[in-house]
Amino acid sequence: MIIGNARVFLDGVFRDASVTIEGDKIAAIGAPEGPFDVDAGGRYLVPGFVDVHTHGAMNEDFSDGKPEGLRKMSRYYAQNGVTSFLATTMTLKEETLIPAMNAIRDFVRPADGAKCAGIHLEGPFLSYAKRGAQAAENLHAPDIGMFRRLNQASGNQVRLVTVAPEEPGAMEFTREVSRVCTVSLGHTTADYDTAAAAFEAGATHATHLFNGMPPFGHRAPGVVGAAFDHKATAELICDGLHIHPCVIRAAKQLFGENLVVISDSLRCAGMPDGEYELGGQPIEMKGGKATLLGSDTLAGSSTNLLAEVRNLVSFGFSLEDAIYAATEAPARAVRLEQHIGSIAVGKQADLLLLNDALELEAVYVDGVKL
Repeated sequence: MIIGNARVFLDGVFRDASVTIEGDKIAAIGAPEGPFDVDAGGRYLVPGFVDVHTHGAMNEDFSDGKPEGLRKMSRYYAQNGVTSFLATTMTLKEETLIPAMNAIRDFVRPADGAKCAGIHLEGPFLSYAKRGAQAAENLHAPDIGMFRRLNQASGNQVRLVTVAPEEPGAMEFTREVSRVCTVSLGHTTADYDTAAAAFEAGATHATHLFNGMPPFGHRAPGVVGAAFDHKATAELICDGLHIHPCVIRAAKQLFGENLVVISDSLRCAGMPDGEYELGGQPIEMKGGKATLLGSDTLAGSSTNLLAEVRNLVSFGFSLEDAIYAATEAPARAVRLEQHIGSIAVGKQADLLLLNDALELEAVYVDGVKL
């Protein structure tokens, strides 16, 4: 199949081109004119979005370990331009996480859904003081043995794990686990020196930058400063609620191509306002803003990457920078850039057609239009 007459996102810029798909891979990139099978009508052809931090949607959560719930979430992601996601779990007891790992291991993508590219363990190896919406009673010191058991239960699908580097055993954990997957710093009280030591020990990523960590101070730069100095990739929730647009623009200047857009979406994504549950705790969504019930503590988001890309453009990002932050940057952050996140010969044929209003007009996963 050849998709032609498209503005194709190639190497960070848009070019008039055609894309040839054979099977589930991109086979060739050529001239924009025919003959071709699909006339893109001058629309944007971009890589499918990659969400490396999402807990759920459509009143479902990955921590629930429900096969039908995984299929519902997969469909929701595809409907919003996400073709690959990391199933992100909460801070829970090991006996609760093991069945969730098993369910994700056994997940089979529905024909109209997105692909599970692995797992993000957001906890339980986090700080009590910066736990946010994570349940305090389920926190656990960084534990290599526990990580290995969870990873084994998942079929070795853990791609990303968040850890607070100031916790006992965190440096040894980081040195060991970074050989297996990406280690990220988050939900942490770490100062600059502690965070820098963790990056030197093998961490390469920061979980929802600015949220769940000390502020970026001019005398105490904290995790943000250490991530900048060590050229780490850094997640941002770009829903306009978690981080002010000015700070998002500043973060772009600091982190450049290492900026990663995430949704951090909860089961309330795609749902009406009301009360929901997160890791055993009640949350409330009002006007799309999710908080722990009866508090002002933000508890993830109700957004998705397509909405966030539009947000970034409205915040002053170029479309090219917004697309890169939702595609190649996250794929690179979790060591999947050889397979997904960009349009290149040999990569998976996961593609989106967007019109000038950045409305989704077509989704292709593994070369098949959904």
